[in-house]
Amino acid sequence: MTPADDPGAGPDPIAGTGGPTRSPSAVELGRRAYRRTQTTRSVLLSAVSTLVFAAVIWVFVVNTPGWTRVQQSFFDPAVAVKAWPRVFEGLLLNIRVLLVAAVGVLLLSLVLATLRTLRGAVFFPLRALAAGYTDLFRGLPLIIVLYLVGFGLPGLGVFPKLPSYVWGTIALVLTYSAYVAEVWRAGIEAVHPSQVLAGRSLGLSHGRTLRTIVLPQALRKVTPALMNDFVAMQKDVGLISVLGAVDAVRAAQIETAASFNFTPYVLAGLLFVLLALPMIRLTDWLSARMRRREQVGGVG
Repeated sequence: MTPADDPGAGPDPIAGTGGPTRSPSAVELGRRAYRRTQTTRSVLLSAVSTLVFAAVIWVFVVNTPGWTRVQQSFFDPAVAVKAWPRVFEGLLLNIRVLLVAAVGVLLLSLVLATLRTLRGAVFFPLRALAAGYTDLFRGLPLIIVLYLVGFGLPGLGVFPKLPSYVWGTIALVLTYSAYVAEVWRAGIEAVHPSQVLAGRSLGLSHGRTLRTIVLPQALRKVTPALMNDFVAMQKDVGLISVLGAVDAVRAAQIETAASFNFTPYVLAGLLFVLLALPMIRLTDWLSARMRRREQVGGVG
């Protein structure tokens, strides 16, 4: 049976734009209407169930014996309003550190991943150095790296005096570069070797083949993982407060000490959540989009 004889067939995807187009059949229109109805029903059911669940949790929490004291200690609107200017100013410092650290992590991780993918016995020392770096900084907790970098390096007396948030940024770059380098390496090794051979057969150098052929394909494969690491770094950037940087967390600590109330910590936490939400949703959307494209490609 040809597509023209099938009453349920849609527009011919092979036909050019200049050829005649056909409108969907009644069967296809019915299917689309049914799918829209099911989607609307699912959305409404999800919304209602979510509201009911939230209401049950809220009723349970507000009826616990200690809710009044917890509300006064953690959810005081007056304290939140008073702490807002200082906490928000500290959050701006977190954002600046995050942006600088993200660029540093991207560059250093690419270098590390490239070194780990070099072939040949002559490059063994570089591969071993890169592997040792990633093993070390993936094993060390970030807070220990912050102490070592923020208090140890300045103690050597060979570096100029720098603000504490600069040392915090360096510690973030050192730690997250080890994780992101492994993500890059997995993406590079996922590219089929024939792509490298094709580039070399065209006369491209190893570096140019890596830059123009391998890395663009690797980036498509590891983008969701890279975005997840960025979301994690958005959260961990608050740890620079242990070095004395007056970021959102340290500002909340100062306000808490002044008011004897923990509401500033809750305010700082909410600001970090709001900072991370757009990237979290973008990561989910991109992952779903790539999954759909792979499924369509697999069917075809």
